Amino acid sequence: MLQRADLWSLEQYSEARPSFREEVLAHKRNRRVRVGEHVLLIFEDELTVKYQIQEMLRIEKIFEAAGIQDELDAYNPLIPDGDNWKCTMLIQYPDVAERKQRLTELLGIEDKIWVQIGEGKKIWPIADEDLDRANDDKTAAVHFMRYQIGAEDRAALKAGAPIQFGVEHLAYPSEPTTVDEGVRASLAGDLADES
Repeated sequence: MLQRADLWSLEQYSEARPSFREEVLAHKRNRRVRVGEHVLLIFEDELTVKYQIQEMLRIEKIFEAAGIQDELDAYNPLIPDGDNWKCTMLIQYPDVAERKQRLTELLGIEDKIWVQIGEGKKIWPIADEDLDRANDDKTAAVHFMRYQIGAEDRAALKAGAPIQFGVEHLAYPSEPTTVDEGVRASLAGDLADES
């Protein structure tokens, strides 16, 4: 959980921003998982959320305590809690007409993107806890998802088990994706050790 003390003032951030931005962009390379051609999962953590908050404060020129706290309250829920992963799912079709059609066909896909650790069971996401992003006719292009990772799966991951993502939606046939070691290690770092 980020606090006000973890953030830079606007003036400090303007000086730190170029190197911090580089650090975050490098870090994000191991926080992205493409599932099929058109679904991208971007996993959040304290560093990515800090960057988002600092950017919002900069863009909106927020420097008052109440405004800063509002941003912290809005973004802190995106930080994983030690037994889960939290991500943004983007459905990406560059052509507007195709995207509109596909979002209709992909209704419910946000509930159908599973993760599997080693030989464990498929883990299904809890999607859009903040607000419902779909309607009866189509899904949204952006969803927020949480994957709860049980103790057995966390232990397997810490022991080196691979991570695989897949989709079970009739309108989105694709092969499962096994993440590379950089992504695996980064996501494993989000999970607390069992005590």
